[in-house]
Amino acid sequence: MDKRLGKYLWLILILIAVFVWAKKDDLTVLLQTRPTLESLEFIQTGNTTENRPVIVSDDEEVNINVFHKVHPAVVNITTTTLSYNFWMQIIPTEGQGSGFIIDRKGYILTNNHVVENAQEIIVTMSGDIKLSATLVGRDPASDLAVIRIPSEGIDVVAPLGDSDAVKVGQKAIAIGNPFGFGHTLTTGIVSALNRSIINSDNVQIDNLIQTDAAINPGNSGGPLLNSSGEVIGINTVIYTHSGGYEGIGFAIPINRAKEVAAELITTGRVARPWLGIIQISTRELSEYLDLGVNNGVLILQVISGSPADRAGLKGGNRSIIIGRYRLPIGGDIITAIDDDPISAEIDIDRALNKKKVGDKVNLKIYRNSRLMEISVTLMERPLKE
Repeated sequence: MDKRLGKYLWLILILIAVFVWAKKDDLTVLLQTRPTLESLEFIQTGNTTENRPVIVSDDEEVNINVFHKVHPAVVNITTTTLSYNFWMQIIPTEGQGSGFIIDRKGYILTNNHVVENAQEIIVTMSGDIKLSATLVGRDPASDLAVIRIPSEGIDVVAPLGDSDAVKVGQKAIAIGNPFGFGHTLTTGIVSALNRSIINSDNVQIDNLIQTDAAINPGNSGGPLLNSSGEVIGINTVIYTHSGGYEGIGFAIPINRAKEVAAELITTGRVARPWLGIIQISTRELSEYLDLGVNNGVLILQVISGSPADRAGLKGGNRSIIIGRYRLPIGGDIITAIDDDPISAEIDIDRALNKKKVGDKVNLKIYRNSRLMEISVTLMERPLKE
């Protein structure tokens, strides 16, 4: 019995020893036997008088210089829009975006979707200065808008570059206000050019710059810059399945944005060229009709007084019934505008987006199976066709 008791006592002592060893740190704290500040190696290392230079690479130097040069011209835009809830009560909703100052008169370039339907626009400048802004004009077709703040106190404007000189592979720097966090810089490269996307408003935008510089919600309307700190594009949208950044963003080329901004500032709107026709792709009719042309658009109707009417283009001269629809056929079939092949309505929009009101374009058409060329002088699209 005594031997068994002795074994139990030894076992208890061993367990106590193991417990004390495992909890030695806790016991040190409990007994307040903390080390002194002078005994800490990392403190002593940090307080050495050795003068170690901070190494900054050439690439880092570019990022630092661009941010220092441009960020005072980049602003945060907060908008308030009014909507109705289920009980038809008016509910104010806030939105966030970015923009950048392009003129010392107080003009700021941003995206249309940032300020669309805004009842109030507040701009937060560098230094957390908040100013009320007014809408100068907006253009949904290009997703661009111009707002204006008082010119007093504007010291820096963003230098605008040449987007026609942009090459795939060059450095791309984005500055904006993602998620409302002010003046955030991200970097990447120009990963592709001449991209086309359909934005959330179901508007197709062409000739975009693609970049892998991180662009997140709130970056919209901010500048995409080159290594010289010149704006080459306006960050407008990301490609995402999750709603967050996934490596592909798009920017509107600055050369196009300058043209749109100039029209918005001087006239409040963008004059867009117009042919004045109602058309349908020949592909949509190929199942029902043999028009003799596989790729083109059939003119169903020519609007009276339009550029197409003045140039002598012909619409349908007889009607057929396809399903529940009556369609006029027999009109001209457009296959090209200048050097751009035409096979759908969107191709006409793309071709005309390269032109200005008053420009002449050459149309290749088939009339009664005969190839012809007709010159058309473009007019401004009326507000209501």
